[in-house]
Amino acid sequence: MAISRAQLAKELEPGLNVLFGMEYDRYDAEHAEIYETESSDRAFEEEVMLVGFGNAQTKAEGAGVQFDSASEAFTARYTHETVTLAFALTEEAMEDNLYDRLGARYTRALARSMAHTKQVKAAAILNNAFDSNFAGGDGKELCATDHPLAGGGTFRNEPSTAADLNETSLENALIDISTFVDERNLIIALRGMKLIVPPQLQFVADRLLESTLRVGTADNDVNALRNMGMLPDGYTINHFLTDPDAFFLKTDAPNGFKHFERSPMATNMEADFDTGNMRFKARERYSFGFSDPRCVFGSPGA
Repeated sequence: MAISRAQLAKELEPGLNVLFGMEYDRYDAEHAEIYETESSDRAFEEEVMLVGFGNAQTKAEGAGVQFDSASEAFTARYTHETVTLAFALTEEAMEDNLYDRLGARYTRALARSMAHTKQVKAAAILNNAFDSNFAGGDGKELCATDHPLAGGGTFRNEPSTAADLNETSLENALIDISTFVDERNLIIALRGMKLIVPPQLQFVADRLLESTLRVGTADNDVNALRNMGMLPDGYTINHFLTDPDAFFLKTDAPNGFKHFERSPMATNMEADFDTGNMRFKARERYSFGFSDPRCVFGSPGA
């Protein structure tokens, strides 16, 4: 339905001083702190987890060498969504407001809504990280205590006992990350790079990472997290996280959080011949997801 003069009565009156309600600043592009962006020219993208070899074996004198085999473990698929929003203004409303002022004003509001939606979709990966209804390529949610390994066994990227963000839980998470294994149970060299927190934990995060001495103690101990150069990318606040207690550590796993951009945001406008209404539309096509769950360690909070 087109926006008519009846809905914009005050905007058409003489003596109007200011219009407000759509000019707020916004938290923009927070997804860039989490996701690596890649372009795409297909309907979907797939990434395959490869399984290498296990431990080498000792060969007895005169005996034959032992052969091992490689395989594929699982496939992560990114299916692009088409995200759109539009509005229309009646021909009369455009005429009575000097044709273009209404269109320009509401086009900015359209772009704001599109940007907000993108941040909500990006944060949804972490907001659903502990929900088994949102499984990754290995059949498990992003953060789980029993990610299956192709060579047998499991690994975990969340604490066995849920914990709030504090010095102990952060240190334990970094230790767990340093002992992650690959699909054949070989220890891999990963480290935590960045702490991701909701606004409710921003002050806790700052004290933990920026204090020179240990937090919450009278002892003259150094802040080991800072002294050892842990989390070199510091912390980032994501205002679209919905759980006030959950926190996440992004690792340096090479294929983790991905944002595929199929079609960048574009706007267009056209007049409807029958009604004379002017229609405005914004459209963007993209996907968010993850391939290797080793890209993150998360805790839902106690």
